Amino acid sequence: MYRKKLAGGPDAKKVITFDVITIFPDFFKGPFDFGMIRRGHEKGLVETRIHDLRDFTSDRHRTVDDRPFGGGEGMVFKPEPIFKLVEAVRQADEAEVVVLSAAGRRFNQAEALRLSKAEQVILICGRYEGIDERVAEHLATAEISVGDFILSGGEIAAAMVVDAVTRYVPGVVGKEESILRDSFSDPAAATQLVEHPHYTRPVEFRGWKVPEVLISGDHEAIRQWRHEAALKKTQKNRPDLLENL
Repeated sequence: MYRKKLAGGPDAKKVITFDVITIFPDFFKGPFDFGMIRRGHEKGLVETRIHDLRDFTSDRHRTVDDRPFGGGEGMVFKPEPIFKLVEAVRQADEAEVVVLSAAGRRFNQAEALRLSKAEQVILICGRYEGIDERVAEHLATAEISVGDFILSGGEIAAAMVVDAVTRYVPGVVGKEESILRDSFSDPAAATQLVEHPHYTRPVEFRGWKVPEVLISGDHEAIRQWRHEAALKKTQKNRPDLLENL
């Protein structure tokens, strides 16, 4: 499955290509057809290409996994088809090759910004007990986890990474300044805050009223309230983020 970028001339905008390696290619018929990723497709700024790992096997059973050396439960992805596939689709030595794994470093906004500067990001979706370690050691440029929990496979994680990175591709987000107001909007900041609470009409709903300051028209007071509200919400939901404050 492919979502094509538009042909570019000498003044073409930056285009990023995502190559996703999976044994369930049909999974991506949905996630890449909506939101920012779809907008990136339509603007010719993003290309997504989905590759079935089984197409790069060499036996008639299209085997992608085998039992782990040393014993243990489950199956492990073999290195051969992954190396063959990455080497077939890689467009440059500088391409980012990312293994999605619970054992990887935590994916965050800084990593999304870093990946957005690449022209090609290859995402390897793990399954079962994982992937032969030689892929992480000798092929991948990064090993990433989307959180301290276990997923059945890397497909959901891949969709999350593509969406987060796409937001940083220049021209995809209509009002690019809105990115600066998102939670974790400054990847270089020592302390990150979640975004402040939002309210809209009606002013009163079931007895709960919008904070008066937000309808006061006093922009400086609103700015200060939003900062303090963000601090309070961070303390409530993500106190770990305030350790460096």
